[in-house]
Amino acid sequence: MLVTRLAARPVRSLESAEVALGAGITAVVGENGTGKTNLLEALYFALTGRSFRTADRRDLIPFGAPVARAEAQVTDEDGAGSRFLAAISRPEGRRHQLDGTPVDPVTAARRRPPVAVFSPDRLALIKGPPAERRAHLDRFVATRWPSREGLRQRYGRALAQRNAQLARVTAGLAPASGLDAWDATLAEAAAPLVEARREAAGQLADPFAEAATDLGLEGEATLEYAPRAAGGSEDLRSGLAERRDSDLRLGRSGWGPHLDELRVTLDGHPVRRFGSQGQQRLALLALLFAEREALIGSGRPTPLMLLDDVMSEIDPTRRALLVQRLAGSGQALITAADPASIPAADATIRMPGALSGLAAAA
Repeated sequence: MLVTRLAARPVRSLESAEVALGAGITAVVGENGTGKTNLLEALYFALTGRSFRTADRRDLIPFGAPVARAEAQVTDEDGAGSRFLAAISRPEGRRHQLDGTPVDPVTAARRRPPVAVFSPDRLALIKGPPAERRAHLDRFVATRWPSREGLRQRYGRALAQRNAQLARVTAGLAPASGLDAWDATLAEAAAPLVEARREAAGQLADPFAEAATDLGLEGEATLEYAPRAAGGSEDLRSGLAERRDSDLRLGRSGWGPHLDELRVTLDGHPVRRFGSQGQQRLALLALLFAEREALIGSGRPTPLMLLDDVMSEIDPTRRALLVQRLAGSGQALITAADPASIPAADATIRMPGALSGLAAAA
């Protein structure tokens, strides 16, 4: 699948931008503040209905404007086209459409390429707390196996219900025996989530190590799923029962997959604690490339790579290794202030030229 056109009218500082896109690597070049990141965000918004920079889509609306709107044209392997439109307005809320009809996330994912994003803000995935990595792993599970998309939400609902029951028991409003049913519900929701995470991490481990080596990350790089609770639903239910007194003292569930970790290590040491800024960038890129390889290997379309300010704090040798990894298949957009930092780009979008509707130049 290939994204062939993007229009943003408007998104943040992009008042009316329209660009043609092709296969291979497109360099989005311009000085700071010219809208390079906004262009990538507009493309992500059009395809997914979300932003990779903020949880509040209203932040995409320019100051003084009533709406943010982005459109993307996608062409599949047979040459058939699909038009994605995403919009957000303060009075009316959000819209996400496919060929003029409202579309749900699962259907949209089948009609567009998967999208992988690197941005400096996303380094929190490597540097931040385990919750960042759990959420990312669960998003990969949903992309790799669309039928499993609801596992995280199902577990979250069961966890909230059990925690509410713990609060009622602690307050003397319900007997402790009433937790039996919620232990069973939570265990039944936890078991398939743990299994999906384990399978996903298993598929990513080898490609991650290979990508880390190819990108010049020196040392033994590993990716490993570390579940807090393992086993089937009966094992999980027994574990919850054993820890009930502790949970009542805490006032919440202190054991379960909501505390799992996805460990990213270099020579046995957590990259989030001991890695340099450059090593953390390379580890994040290795993770994105591992997901790319796993999706391609499963028969999914090659992911669209959106790489914002990726060349900062990476030396020229590793820049070349990154471009070499990207070349030859799929589609990638890379932002940079200096075009020389993106060797061998297939096309260039010069900002703020795109603001006035200029297409990509070969």
